[in-house]
Amino acid sequence: MPEFLAILTSLAWPFAITVAWLVGEFGQRWTGLPRISFYGLVGFVLAAPQLGVLPRPETGTALLLADVGFGLILFELGYRINLHWLRTNPWIGVTGLFEAGLTFVGVYLVANAFGAPLFDRLMLASLSMATSPATVVRVINEQKSSGQVTERALHLCALNCVLAVFAFNAAVGLWIFRTSEDVGDALWNSLVVLGVSAFTGAVFGLVVPGVLRLLGKLAQDATVAFALAVILLVAITHALGLSPVVAALAFGLTARHRRVAFSQAQRNFGALGELLTVVLFVFAASTLDWRRVWAGALLAVALVLVRLLAKTAGVTAFAHLAGISWRKGALTGVALTPLSVFVVLLIEHARQAGVAVVEELRAVAAVTMLLEVFGPIILQRALVWAREAPERNHAA
Repeated sequence: MPEFLAILTSLAWPFAITVAWLVGEFGQRWTGLPRISFYGLVGFVLAAPQLGVLPRPETGTALLLADVGFGLILFELGYRINLHWLRTNPWIGVTGLFEAGLTFVGVYLVANAFGAPLFDRLMLASLSMATSPATVVRVINEQKSSGQVTERALHLCALNCVLAVFAFNAAVGLWIFRTSEDVGDALWNSLVVLGVSAFTGAVFGLVVPGVLRLLGKLAQDATVAFALAVILLVAITHALGLSPVVAALAFGLTARHRRVAFSQAQRNFGALGELLTVVLFVFAASTLDWRRVWAGALLAVALVLVRLLAKTAGVTAFAHLAGISWRKGALTGVALTPLSVFVVLLIEHARQAGVAVVEELRAVAAVTMLLEVFGPIILQRALVWAREAPERNHAA
């Protein structure tokens, strides 16, 4: 009997991933909704605290695998960032700073009204600044979306990620060094982590294309080479306690400006990217406990609404200055709703750093579950309303 149970346990994750993929494919075909919403739902239902099909993931291995899947998506996001456009139209950057700051303040005040402790308020506000690149990139690719709202959502998503990592690391630094209460020290440590992470990613962005050019196989082997490089980069940042988010973004950004061209067939990193995306979303949802989701539900709904309003108002306020209509500005703000996977990975990294306070962030579990399922749907609707994606997309 113990051997039989061991076999069942070893099959749990492959079974869950297969079920999630099947549900995603049939769900998208029947409803037109994004596949990743179904991946998250399956992961949550099969998780240990719910049906108990999945064992609790061993954070080290599972987190590294999830980071690799996330890193591939972040590389693609970084590759799609156009620095020349941001220099030509600096109001896009100003928009990102304003809407992220407005989100931070709004969420902080709401958490304070609910009586959350100081560090909980800081962490909730920091996490809420972010937009999940995994969701944004996957839905945009799946919908084959293009246009002003699509491109601005991608660029603002990248900026949100960097700002959220900085703010979250600063909050974690304050918690770790809470006895000294040295804000400057916490901010400096966060800046150092960001700087070293970005430098590491940029080095990869310079070295990998150079090696491929020397081999004369840039067009032929770029997908495999860059996938392997992302895996190595994530492993290095994982081992050194750096930010794989910032490193992978910097890698993609530098590779783009080294004039490395990707064909359509290489989008999503092919079958490897598809598989790791399923793993990523199932893993993220499997970390959630329905009891924590229920306990933080009221605050979570308030945070989701305030975050949505803040991002929409922040982007809309600078819409005309940034060169788009009020309507497209508002839809861009709505498109920044997804959050879930980004939050889960940041919290898992903080937990590994010994920040026990994250265990008490019940509202985070509820926000994550809400936006794991509904975030991709809201993004999809924003792209459809902006007329940058078809009403229903049945593409395989």
